[in-house]
Amino acid sequence: MTDRKAYKAQEYIPKWHRELDLFSQIKPLLILDGNVLDVYQYPVEGSIPKGSIIRLTDYLYYFFKDRGYEAIVFYDNLRGFYNTCEPELVKKFGSMVQAEPYSGTIRAEFRGAKDVGAVAMIGKALAQNKVSTVIVMNMASRYISSPDNLTQEEVDSFSGLVRALLEARDTMDSQHVMRKNLLVVIANKLNDLPPWFYLQNPNAKSIAISEPSKEERERLVMGGNFASFFARDVYEADRPAYEKDPESLHKLQERFVALTEGMSFTELNGLRKLCKKERLHIHEMSTVVDLYKYGIRENPWKNLDLEEIRQAAVRFEERVKGQPAAQNKTLDIVKRAITGLSGLQGSSHGRPKGVLFFAGPTGTGKTETAKTLAEILFGSEDACIRFDMSEYSQPHSDQKLLGAPPGYVGYEAGGQLTNAVRNRPFSILLFDEIEKAHPTILDKFLQILEDGRMTDGQGQTVYFSECIIIFTSNLGIYTCDARGERHLNVTMDMPYEDVAKRVRHAIEDYFKLELGRPEILNRIGENIVVFDFIRPDVAERILAAQVKKIIRFLQEDKEIALTLSDKAQAKLREVALCNLANGGRGIGNIVESHLINPLSRFLFDYNLCERASVTIQDIDVSATPVSLIAEARPMNEQTTEEG
Repeated sequence: MTDRKAYKAQEYIPKWHRELDLFSQIKPLLILDGNVLDVYQYPVEGSIPKGSIIRLTDYLYYFFKDRGYEAIVFYDNLRGFYNTCEPELVKKFGSMVQAEPYSGTIRAEFRGAKDVGAVAMIGKALAQNKVSTVIVMNMASRYISSPDNLTQEEVDSFSGLVRALLEARDTMDSQHVMRKNLLVVIANKLNDLPPWFYLQNPNAKSIAISEPSKEERERLVMGGNFASFFARDVYEADRPAYEKDPESLHKLQERFVALTEGMSFTELNGLRKLCKKERLHIHEMSTVVDLYKYGIRENPWKNLDLEEIRQAAVRFEERVKGQPAAQNKTLDIVKRAITGLSGLQGSSHGRPKGVLFFAGPTGTGKTETAKTLAEILFGSEDACIRFDMSEYSQPHSDQKLLGAPPGYVGYEAGGQLTNAVRNRPFSILLFDEIEKAHPTILDKFLQILEDGRMTDGQGQTVYFSECIIIFTSNLGIYTCDARGERHLNVTMDMPYEDVAKRVRHAIEDYFKLELGRPEILNRIGENIVVFDFIRPDVAERILAAQVKKIIRFLQEDKEIALTLSDKAQAKLREVALCNLANGGRGIGNIVESHLINPLSRFLFDYNLCERASVTIQDIDVSATPVSLIAEARPMNEQTTEEG
């Protein structure tokens, strides 16, 4: 079950392996950092079969053995010098440094003991020219407490390593092959080491080990290791069908490779184990990614009621009036996600399902659109998780959102955003008034929008690839003059096309000129949706819908039949439409103050809590508070009136 593409994938050699090969011939000090706690596929034939998955220390042992090194030893602060792959080499090392191994190790402290400690032994081994030697210092990030606050013993130890590198010699074997005696240092991060140890050091070369590339992941699933993903009987049962249809198999493999972007080999091995445990078939390969990322087998995106999605425009119109552009754009995002076309224009397949930027005047339905979308997709408004970005306007606010690093206050609690997504990975993330967020947070959004994942303060990866991200903003509604005074940039008497153009232009100016961050705008793309003003015709529909909702509630919940006379409706309409600056929210406030509050007072005062017929004849807007002129017939009793 291989092809030409699979074969090419197997020939791929990681960049860090090639750098290691090159600079081991040039520099006596190699510093490996980055993804150093992972496991790796050995990419070439040698002392170990090609494609074998091994730890970094084992990888380095086989690497240098294949290059003819005679003494290869490892060191860490806990064990001293050792070699678990070939313990006999510790004896050879011991003879060089005049130290006797005990139980396969040579104990030696890194700090102190200038003449008999680890640093002194390293110096002796590198300075001799009889035996080609590699010393790998593992877990170097734990040798010192802080690179910025070294004790004198720590300074002396690293100074001793610098001197040892200056005195390091080359060796020549019987075949007249010259090799450098090498010191290899493995650290989680380069800055875990004292800067003066490696900066401007001509003897040093740092090599970053990255997460597995696309080619490495292809080699894992398209090469000889593919069968080991599945239980043997499951694989054998599926194999004949895919041998007849190899193209179908390659599509499944390519999909799996794309979905595992950013994962380590350790995580990929975890997927192998899950496939076996859950007895997944080949066509279910992608399912295991959801299972690993989110701990669930059922993906809500795959179980959407398509007929309900087709009727979504009606649902939107019921809740959000007069915003066809926003509805159409939002539904386009949903349809793209359902058809699996999200993110195909970019290089990352882990991007969020969709990104929307809602702009426009207040009270026009931006938040309501997000809630409606959450209800349609995930069955509940609770799936719309809202963040008021005005709460994240200060420096270090990103720690509150994403989690504080170890040692800082609030580390144990995690981040508000990362916790929310971890608990509810299938959701709508609503970031309200994004322009009020501190710029450091915008930097984090760049990674989320591009890669669909974020590492929180506790070092855990949180995936956003099943979310829809919505930003809202009031940018472009006002402009500021030279004196800092605000003026309306758009007005209700403008046609929608002009409003949309001005608002988009203001948003572009904000990100490009004011913030100097056009890359954020690039991630959003053409998904800026400008909401229109609530114009009088739309306002009437909103008002009618809100009154209808009140009538329906009283009828269904209280068995109260509520009727508004033409005069009362006209009065309510006049008040509600006299000022539309606050949009639908302003209409709701008028309905509350001019209908709900006086109606509640009327029902309470006359003990009409259920089973009544109420007719509102007029609304006295001049009264304080506003009162109703109404009559009611509770059950079969005589009419009750208020004036």
